Amino acid sequence: MSHPHPELGAPPKLPKNGLRVTPLGGLGEIGRNMTVFEYNGRLLIVDCGVLFPEEEQPGIDLILPDFTTIRDRLDDIDGIVLTHGHEDHIGGVPFLLRLKADIPLIGSKLTLALIEAKLQEHRIRPYTLEVTEGHRERIGPFDCEFVAVNHSIPDALAVAIRTPAGMVVHTGDFKMDQLPLDRRLTDLPTFAKLGEEGIDLLLADSTNAEVPGFVPPERDISNVLRQVFSSAQKRIIVASFASHVHRIQQILDAAHEHGRRVAFVGRSMVRNMGIARDLGYLRVPAGLVVDVKTLDDLPGEQIVLVCTGSQGEPMAALSRMANRDHQIRIVGGDTVILASSLIPGNENAVYRVINGLTRWGANVIHKGNAKVHVSGHASAGELLYFYNICKPKNLMPVHGEWRHLRANAELGAMTGVPKDHIVIAEDGVVVDLVDGKARIVGKVQAGYVYVDGLSVGDVTESSLKDRRILGEEGIISVYVVVDSTTGKVVGGPHFHARGSGIEDAAFGAVLAKVEEAIAKSAADGVAEPHQLQQLVRRVVGKWVSDTYRRRPMILPVVVEV
Repeated sequence: MSHPHPELGAPPKLPKNGLRVTPLGGLGEIGRNMTVFEYNGRLLIVDCGVLFPEEEQPGIDLILPDFTTIRDRLDDIDGIVLTHGHEDHIGGVPFLLRLKADIPLIGSKLTLALIEAKLQEHRIRPYTLEVTEGHRERIGPFDCEFVAVNHSIPDALAVAIRTPAGMVVHTGDFKMDQLPLDRRLTDLPTFAKLGEEGIDLLLADSTNAEVPGFVPPERDISNVLRQVFSSAQKRIIVASFASHVHRIQQILDAAHEHGRRVAFVGRSMVRNMGIARDLGYLRVPAGLVVDVKTLDDLPGEQIVLVCTGSQGEPMAALSRMANRDHQIRIVGGDTVILASSLIPGNENAVYRVINGLTRWGANVIHKGNAKVHVSGHASAGELLYFYNICKPKNLMPVHGEWRHLRANAELGAMTGVPKDHIVIAEDGVVVDLVDGKARIVGKVQAGYVYVDGLSVGDVTESSLKDRRILGEEGIISVYVVVDSTTGKVVGGPHFHARGSGIEDAAFGAVLAKVEEAIAKSAADGVAEPHQLQQLVRRVVGKWVSDTYRRRPMILPVVVEV
């Protein structure tokens, strides 16, 4: 198995009749999925998603792929293929189209409807091409065939990309549920035909590669939901991803069966479920769904609220309910269902929400104590089955953390893919398919791009480090006034501490040290304010470290008079 090396340099010029594959996100992480394919100077992008921030990224709203390598080649992009409508696959599209709004978007009906609604908020009217399974479309030099796959959102597609360099198949996210709610199976016969034709490189979903066996059917959740609904005495509040149409359908069915009304809470939930209903993907009995404002007229045992926040996102509806910062107040006897998995890195945030809800008397049902979630990604047994059908000549695991990628690579090797034809890459690592062999040839920039409010890319790792220090260690500001002629202290030093755990009165112990250091500096002829500020920072920082074993941010201000 080939793998990236930290010393990889810039990739060489792409050989004639070679196909270049550059993942800009989704490898070594869960989210931010984006892959760029290049042939004969033209580019095709598959997916453009976002990654959601973790606790060590305070203040960040979203994390985007790095567009640096394609920013100067926007006119070379023939299209963006969107495999399905989850945020980690479409959330970055508005930010890419801000650079060039007329790049064609190619996807299924539901996927395009979801991204069009999102783009409307950004005031972008995209050029779209709707495709369905079995559809074959020429996009520049890329001959794309779309294949139905089953996932946790309707209308998901894999794509087979044919070029003179060979055929590449990108699975997108998929599983092999044999009893899907919409009866839309992963199209194994078509994958078998592609395998017979010859798949030169397979990019395969790795998320559940460590999980043995097969994913249970989505419909298994229905019985659990019925049991919860039949025993709940007051309101039922369900938190789910705003795009999980199949899960929401089962909640609607259970609510209808038990005589409850349903209200959607949260802008994205209301928007997405409205789209799914209008397009016929969500079956809603007449009178079942009501506006959240009308719930005050109904008794608790007739209410179901469906909201966002299953991952503990601080601004989502469920988190705000747990923090008593939402118009909907949790009361004793309410039942809360977290109908989703735990995305790696979100565990602490989710358990914090569960504890908050429990504190107010809610009965919280989650994956840990009831079967209220099944995954949307193929487990090891399904992947083995899939590889035996596809018979890829080269394999590149995608969509997953390092442990998932490596586990997926091992599965491919077990089914007969030669180990030297299995490429374990990471974001930015460039893979060329030349003469039937996939090889790592270099690396390009593919770092995190942070969205913070209206700013995109302005927040750096250094900024985040400062935020973490402020959050964990606090800040100490020091104000000193010096005589511009003599360099002597004529005012201060005055100290103000916030979040450091140090009382302002305690700084009396360091006053003399600061004055002595400034006097010595003046005697040495150094009286420039910036240099004095650095001197004050060092003196105060050493004193705080020696005395309190803390490292707060120190902000010195030296003024000359």
